[in-house]
Amino acid sequence: MKAYWIAHVDVTDPQQYQQYTQRAPAAFSQYGGRFLARGGRSEALEGRPTPQRSVVIEFDSYEQALACYRSAEYQEACGHRQGAAQAEVIIVEGVAP
Repeated sequence: MKAYWIAHVDVTDPQQYQQYTQRAPAAFSQYGGRFLARGGRSEALEGRPTPQRSVVIEFDSYEQALACYRSAEYQEACGHRQGAAQAEVIIVEGVAP
């Protein structure tokens, strides 16, 4: 069953954050992740204010999504995001067709 990585990000240091965005896609690709939404226009209708960036990445399974997050490759990239952005990352399992 597919799983989705949903992230809301507010960038505080665009130059440093660029180091993350240059490295993270390689980890996503290695685990079969496919971007469904990345940045783009958005509007919060309920809850917290609209984040600067919203990202949705599809994986073939919940296990692959977790493995990607926990991988050395992603954690190395994530180190470049620390101090450059506030992020919320949630992995959610899809529904059966």
